[in-house]
Amino acid sequence: MLVSIVFIPIGVVSLFASRDVVEIIDRYETACVPDGYKNDKVTFIQSNLTKQCNRTLTVKKRMKKPIYVYYQLDNFYQNHRRYVKSRSDSQLKENSSWDDVSSCKPEDMSNDQPIVPCGLIAWSLFNDTYNFSLNNQQLAVNKKGISWKSDRDSKFGKDVFPKNFQNGTLKGGATLNSSIPLSEQEDLIVWMRTAALPTFRKLYGKIEQDLQPNDQIVVTLDNNYNTYSFNGKKKLVLSTTSWLGGKNDFLGIAYLTVGGLCFFLALSFTVVYLVKPRRLGDPSYLSWNRNPGGH
Repeated sequence: MLVSIVFIPIGVVSLFASRDVVEIIDRYETACVPDGYKNDKVTFIQSNLTKQCNRTLTVKKRMKKPIYVYYQLDNFYQNHRRYVKSRSDSQLKENSSWDDVSSCKPEDMSNDQPIVPCGLIAWSLFNDTYNFSLNNQQLAVNKKGISWKSDRDSKFGKDVFPKNFQNGTLKGGATLNSSIPLSEQEDLIVWMRTAALPTFRKLYGKIEQDLQPNDQIVVTLDNNYNTYSFNGKKKLVLSTTSWLGGKNDFLGIAYLTVGGLCFFLALSFTVVYLVKPRRLGDPSYLSWNRNPGGH
């Protein structure tokens, strides 16, 4: 009973906190393909045609700042063993290890020169971009501080700069500014922290102003990233947070389920005790007293 008394209130509070989070989710990878290419999306994404697309998002409930902007990918297995191992941590951290690409195949060398940063993870860096406007005014997105501080300080060097990156014949994703150290390339740092599940979100930036109900946000996006080759999905997500974090009903439901089960069991044992009580320490329940003539 004590467990249910503790868990049920926690579950209710957690569930309400999750329900207070406001989200706008827009799936766009199909909507941003011209009608003539709906049945051949791979050809479109690999062509030189413009990939720019406009989407309109309607705010249903007030969204208090900061509003987090995420991109979500479905059916993308960043947890594949070969993919996860295709990186060089020493190269990312230290300029003296710029040629340490032994673990980065097949994206280790280009034009007989080491690639910095090397490996499949960096090569496949997400390269869709989003620009927001509200009432014909640009809605600024803050991209500073979107990565973990520990990653910026400890895993990516301040003296390590991109070299020979995306110079091969087959480009996997975004390019990097060769004049900016890796410790300041926050989109890369966010991407390099691989996801455990095939559906995941990565932080793109933060909107530092409130949004009101019925606001119409126009998103001008560049639909560059090729998810069509593996039947992946792309979604743009705008989300507020609560004291518990983002929208996630699982924690509240889990607490309510465990608390409810404990309450049911406690109630059942109480009913059984009241209907058919058993005196504590009653010697009549001992086997030799219940059947004194038996052997």
